[in-house]
Amino acid sequence: MVKKKTAAIYILVILGSTLLGAFAGIVSAYLGSAPSLDQVNIRQNFTTYIYDINGRLITDLYTQNRIPVNINELPDHVKNAVIAIEDDQFYNHHGINFIAFGRAILVNLKEWSFAQGGGTITMQLARNVFLTQKKTIMRKLEEFLWAVQIERKYSKDEILEAYLNEFYLNHGLYGIEAGAKAFFGKSAKDLTLSEAALIAGVIRWPTRYSPFVNPDIAVERRNFVLSRMQEVGFITAAEAAAAKAEPLVLAERQSRVVQARYFVDYVTGQLVDMYGEDMVFNGGLHVYTTLDLDMQKAAEKALLEGLPVNRSHEGDLTQPQGAVLAMVPQTGEIRVMVGGRGEDSFNRSVQALRSPGSAIKVFAYTAAIDRGITPATVYVDEPTEFKLVTGETWSPRNYYETFAGPITVREALEDSLNVVAAQVVDQLGPQTVIDYAKKMGITTFVEQGRVNDIGLAPLALGGMTRGVSLLELATAYGVLANQGIKSEPFAIWRVTDSQGNVLYEHTPRYEVVLSEPTSYIMTDLLRGVIERGTGRNANIGRPAAGKTGTHSDYQDAWFMGYTPDLVAGVWFGEDAPKRMVYQGVIYGSWNAATIWANFMKEALKNTPVRDFPKPSGLVEGILIDTKTGLLVRDNCNLPPEETRREIFIAGTEPTEYSPRCSQPWWQNIPFLNQ
Repeated sequence: MVKKKTAAIYILVILGSTLLGAFAGIVSAYLGSAPSLDQVNIRQNFTTYIYDINGRLITDLYTQNRIPVNINELPDHVKNAVIAIEDDQFYNHHGINFIAFGRAILVNLKEWSFAQGGGTITMQLARNVFLTQKKTIMRKLEEFLWAVQIERKYSKDEILEAYLNEFYLNHGLYGIEAGAKAFFGKSAKDLTLSEAALIAGVIRWPTRYSPFVNPDIAVERRNFVLSRMQEVGFITAAEAAAAKAEPLVLAERQSRVVQARYFVDYVTGQLVDMYGEDMVFNGGLHVYTTLDLDMQKAAEKALLEGLPVNRSHEGDLTQPQGAVLAMVPQTGEIRVMVGGRGEDSFNRSVQALRSPGSAIKVFAYTAAIDRGITPATVYVDEPTEFKLVTGETWSPRNYYETFAGPITVREALEDSLNVVAAQVVDQLGPQTVIDYAKKMGITTFVEQGRVNDIGLAPLALGGMTRGVSLLELATAYGVLANQGIKSEPFAIWRVTDSQGNVLYEHTPRYEVVLSEPTSYIMTDLLRGVIERGTGRNANIGRPAAGKTGTHSDYQDAWFMGYTPDLVAGVWFGEDAPKRMVYQGVIYGSWNAATIWANFMKEALKNTPVRDFPKPSGLVEGILIDTKTGLLVRDNCNLPPEETRREIFIAGTEPTEYSPRCSQPWWQNIPFLNQ
């Protein structure tokens, strides 16, 4: 009998030891699964903000709308409201409140559910940042481990600050600052006791306690929080009563409106290339851009009011579409970017490549002026047949299918004569014109292959193989506005992180590509386009220069123009190119010029009027015969409309007199004129 008892004791000891060992193993494995301190890095997602040139908010980017707040900036009643309702022993435990947890277990066993969690602020932070929201025993055990490690690594204030920035409040709002701005239109540091208690009350059940959803229930919950604050000694009974008596006054609920959507997409794409999507949408960046919201709105208004509507169109998007882009020529800052009617995300100011029409003529004439041709140089506008490199012949036609005969460069450009433009390109050589356009900013020329742009038609009439973007064309015209200096366009001035540390600061890039005299002469010629020529609809009552451009089949309409302070371009056309005739009315560059003028008048209304700076190296006021381009004597009897005061780059002015001037008989006797 004794031996049997002894054997039983041995078995029990062995079994107990085994179970104890197994339990110890489980505990050891559990403790061994604790995260290392290196793993405990609290990183929260913060909203990124994009600002215009004047510091006004354009939009925000986020996956979670969270605005970082520093705990040292918050008054005690804001912090205490959260502590009182979520974890009144926060400063007295090391991550786990065993009494509260035990009490929660008893309640859960009684109700046979996970009705209470007994979680501390630290445990909630662990769950929100590192774990999941699943209600399981294993997740709760993981919370213990993470909470302990969080308390080992961070101070109480650091933990509380992270929590205040973390909790969810419904409506896509995360953290005390986002909640304060949305619910009360103010910063968290300015919340009253009553307001702070209301936000603290939302944390436990955001969908029910949100004041936007259930204002009466939210007030009841607020009053409960105030009572808890009184119970734990954070406020007096009188303070609680006064706060409970305050009426609920909410800020007007704001719907999220994205301003300048095409520009925002453009900037966002650049930011993602620089920092990656996670940093852009979760990193709390502050992005300071070149856009001017006032100018942007003026451009959007001018475009939408100026575009016709194709009522027969059956597609998803209203047609025709359009684009406006404006830049500061001296720096390259993009002030305006409208990429369409706002119905899609295709940015036609940057992504669309379209035929520039006669807007391309500026490159042929710029090359000509730079190589000694003058505004007074005369070409003969007449039916002309050009032999192409393919062996074929080409005969360009003018818009009105009439011919002007002998005509100066100035008049030919003002009237946008195709025959003369083709003669200029033919004289200089197509490659020369392409080279000038490329150094001014155009990158889309096709220079190889069977179909290419090394020809007269693409460079005189604008029928390019691929087309050109509005951004590049504006850059190129900006060279003329900036006295021959090309400024690389850019949209982002500076980027800082959520703490204000500068991550990026743009350095403008410049390149001298033309002489100042050449640029000024071209500007003077393009002023005539607006004052007397095809761009008269673009007259804005101040010094301005520009050029129209219409595709030969009315598929594209352009106006590119500039003042000393702003270069801007307007394009419109159907996305699937087609002739723009609506209700029997043909639309073209004259409509684009009107849109341009309406925009520029509003954009520059507060900008002082100034003229284009005149460089040295010019000779002006020289009287010429417009039929020969030669000098006119003081006593010449030519009709006034056939003479003009002209400007030249020094050394290119004419030295001979026009033979059309009749002279007194004695001027033909040599000895009388010695």
